[in-house]
Amino acid sequence: MTPVRRSAGGTVPAPVVLVLASSAGGVGRHAVELCAGLRSAGVDVRVAAPAETLRRFDFGVPTCAVEIGADLDPVRDLRAALTLRRAVRALPGALVHAHGVRAGFVAAFAARRGTALVVTLHNAVLGSAPRARLGTAVLGAVCRRADVVLGVSGDLVSLARSLGARRVERALVPAPPLPPGDPVRGRAVLGEGPVALAVARLAPQKGLTTLLDAAGRLPAGARVVVVGDGPLREELQGRIDDEQLPVRLAGRREDVADLLAAADVALSTSLWEGQPVFVQEALRAGVPVVATDAGGTAEVTGDAAVLVPVGDARAVAEAVGALLDDPGLRAERARRSARRAGELPDGAAALAQVLAVHARARG
Repeated sequence: MTPVRRSAGGTVPAPVVLVLASSAGGVGRHAVELCAGLRSAGVDVRVAAPAETLRRFDFGVPTCAVEIGADLDPVRDLRAALTLRRAVRALPGALVHAHGVRAGFVAAFAARRGTALVVTLHNAVLGSAPRARLGTAVLGAVCRRADVVLGVSGDLVSLARSLGARRVERALVPAPPLPPGDPVRGRAVLGEGPVALAVARLAPQKGLTTLLDAAGRLPAGARVVVVGDGPLREELQGRIDDEQLPVRLAGRREDVADLLAAADVALSTSLWEGQPVFVQEALRAGVPVVATDAGGTAEVTGDAAVLVPVGDARAVAEAVGALLDDPGLRAERARRSARRAGELPDGAAALAQVLAVHARARG
């Protein structure tokens, strides 16, 4: 494997192929930031991902459509592996960095012997018992093939190590910086009165059933606004309408900074998270945070957030209600959020980690 290309000006890092499965949220945004950082370091970066993901995100680098779905499909996965292998072969000396178990699985088959492979694990294996067993088996195969595994939370790092990964460390996944928010514009969207803001894909992992259960227990006049879209939108809206819950699904929006500047509380009810982008954004905006103690959330928030058990709607409602009812408590939690934000890693730290990991993977 050729680690670097020589040039008149010195050494240039060898090329990198980032591999993604279908992505609509944090993984795609992280890859966009990573592409920009690697390019700034002089790395020749390519992205291989499903056509839909390539349309959704502007990676700013050459791309190759590789159809990696959310579920195992032997025929599709073999086709994807062959397509990816051709793309990697066209870049002599390339390292493959896959994001997620599905991307890692395809990359493990595509990367020929001698091709360095790094895999970042972004999500836990969730679902029914048979699905979880299959997912864990696939994860184990990926971990054993990878030269280095990065996990976005401590529990993923421990799991990868237990499944036979040779080198494992916790990934740094900072949220991309938001512009300064305008609370006046934000309030025009959120409306008057006490409001908790959630930004989440409308998907099972985000625990939105808990959010709706909690909303029904909030003090009179309090509301929850949920920004985001996804497969559960119709189901959630139906329940909101049937039960007359104080929740508004606001869809996808580009003004999250304004909404955070106006929100009283930031709310996350996920079943599992790695380094949740919205929670990081809320901390940086100095907004009090209530979140379920899921995955790596506590590693992000430290003691700044009010953490409650996963799935405990009563605890969520009590925590949100206490903050909405007490301006002094909100102010104290806002100070904690701002203080914690200053301790979080930034994009420069994340890039330095990735460059060091790539160097180790190449040996």
